[in-house]
Amino acid sequence: MFLQQLINGIALGSTYALIALGYTMVYGIITLINFAHGEIFMVGAFVGLLLVSFFKLNIFVAMVLSMCFCMVLGVVIELIAYRRLRRSSRLSALISAIGVSIFLSSLALMVFGADAKGFPEGAFPLHQLHIGNADISTLQLTIIGVAALLMLGLEFIVQKTKIGKAMRATSEDYAAAALMGINVNRVISFTFALGSALAAAGGVLVGLLYNAVSFNMGLMAGLKAFAAAVLGGIGSIPGAMLGGVLLGVTEIFGVAIGYSSYRDAIAFAILVLVLLFKPTGLLGQKIQKKV
Repeated sequence: MFLQQLINGIALGSTYALIALGYTMVYGIITLINFAHGEIFMVGAFVGLLLVSFFKLNIFVAMVLSMCFCMVLGVVIELIAYRRLRRSSRLSALISAIGVSIFLSSLALMVFGADAKGFPEGAFPLHQLHIGNADISTLQLTIIGVAALLMLGLEFIVQKTKIGKAMRATSEDYAAAALMGINVNRVISFTFALGSALAAAGGVLVGLLYNAVSFNMGLMAGLKAFAAAVLGGIGSIPGAMLGGVLLGVTEIFGVAIGYSSYRDAIAFAILVLVLLFKPTGLLGQKIQKKV
């Protein structure tokens, strides 16, 4: 029973971590909470669903194409909704983010309707593995494996590549980074693209996990991922990974012991406690105000 719930929690937490990474990267560089990020997660799920349902593509090919689509979407959103407000008040950027979120969810409602859509049968071959008393599906293991590979890939990009070094320099002080010859606009656009791609992958995986894709799926998932980012330490990439997994495991075990009615409340209770007792999160550090 314990192993079963642990795997369930890690699979769910892995999807939270993928979304949380987008929040934490954007905040780490321009100290902006991109509240439209949950809707990018939703768009990624719908794009993956369309590619599998109508074009009969393999689910992994559809996931990659969905990630590419959302990379472009993330860059466009940054260019239109955030770039001109970069020097404005935080409230202006927050209102813009909320506006983009409402626009994307309303557009999805108009195009796809209010009913949840499921992936076609056979989109992913399901098999059960029996380990002790636990029944673990190949889908859960795939979700954990894909999420782990994407997170390792992100860590490699940030730590070992030229653009990753530019991202780290910009997160320290983008005014100084610009003076050193770094194209700050390009770095910020790349950060949005990278975070959006990870959110799209999370959307496809969640759509497969629950076999349901809907216009409002990004709202709660986005809020929980934000809570995960705060738990791990907003601005910290390893913190977002850790926070997502911990939040997923806590949520699943809370449901297992009989608190299923409070499933969504668990994430926000954790968020409040973290903000009260350790505002920097588990692995976060105080971030200097960008000038």
